[in-house]
Amino acid sequence: MTEPFGIYTHWPFCVAKCPYCDFNSHMRLGGVDELRFASAFRREMESLRSRTGRRNVTSIFIGGGTPSLMAPQTITALLDSVYTFWTVSPDVEITMEANPSSVEADRFRAYRAAGVNRLSLGVQALDDVGLKRLGRLHNVAQAFYAVDLARAIFPRLSFDLIYSRPGQDEAAWHKELEKAIDLAADHLSLYQLTIEEGTAFHRLYMAGKLTLPMPETAASMYELTQELTQAHGLPAYEISNHAAAGAQSQHNLLYWRYHQYAGFGPGAHGRFVEGDRRIVTMSERLPERWLENVEHHGHGIIEEEHLSQAQQADEMLLMGLRLCEGLDIARYELITQKSLPQNKIMELQDGGLIEMAGNMRLRATEKGRVLLDYIIGSLAAV
Repeated sequence: MTEPFGIYTHWPFCVAKCPYCDFNSHMRLGGVDELRFASAFRREMESLRSRTGRRNVTSIFIGGGTPSLMAPQTITALLDSVYTFWTVSPDVEITMEANPSSVEADRFRAYRAAGVNRLSLGVQALDDVGLKRLGRLHNVAQAFYAVDLARAIFPRLSFDLIYSRPGQDEAAWHKELEKAIDLAADHLSLYQLTIEEGTAFHRLYMAGKLTLPMPETAASMYELTQELTQAHGLPAYEISNHAAAGAQSQHNLLYWRYHQYAGFGPGAHGRFVEGDRRIVTMSERLPERWLENVEHHGHGIIEEEHLSQAQQADEMLLMGLRLCEGLDIARYELITQKSLPQNKIMELQDGGLIEMAGNMRLRATEKGRVLLDYIIGSLAAV
């Protein structure tokens, strides 16, 4: 069986910067030269094709930023470039992130015609006060409209919500989550709010002007999330991601199962094997500088790293133990040429934090999932 291979493209532009967001996103009030950027994406893909070699692309993810600000013709151009330089699987998953504003929703049919077959909507909250606090520009009515429209147009749909928000308690999240489950198609991404350095929320938090729910309240919300989604046929397959059977995001699974992908666009990362080395590529984050680099040098990569086997071992642990299916031990040993420390495994098993699944996989227990950092630190390469 051919190993999965993914393509990630990063569209870095947004209408506004959300106060919790630390992604590489930028506002351009004067507009964006989409034709020029699409040409640069194509050139960068052509350049990296010589390094990745022939691959069968099984998933394409168009992330951001806000990709649904792009004209549908730009999406078509990006996908045409992928099809030009690689073989693409007939059942490829093509995901695009979108916001629920009415302007963007009006383009959904054109995005589907361009080839997108899975939409990921940034809903983030299902109450108007929560949306305002998160700096979102849509309201709940627009979110419901966008989800209903997307369900009618795309074969697959997911949307995101953020919980443990300022002013939110467990009862409010319970009510909101039930609404989300009723609204969902086959996939939900449910994230606990984290305060990231460099964001507006971080500045407010450090100034004592932003108060989050107590840790025990946040833990209760997490437990409620697992119980409610499981009961309604959307169990977790990763810490923050829930799906009906067979509806998991193939692109996300590609990351967590430690497969290979190439990244294109400002700030994009890639991880692929070149020769006998696993390469990490990191691109210029500033869009205009990335654009100039591609036009002058054929790519926007500004940093590369060749991962040691110890680094790969740590990454595989970090990714694999996030999955409810756990870490594939045989594949871990094949890639890293090392074995997991049996004494540490026994200690963690005795503590009820990890378990073996059929002698083939190592996975965190329910108790262990909230202590993943500790588990990974115990098993990581020294």
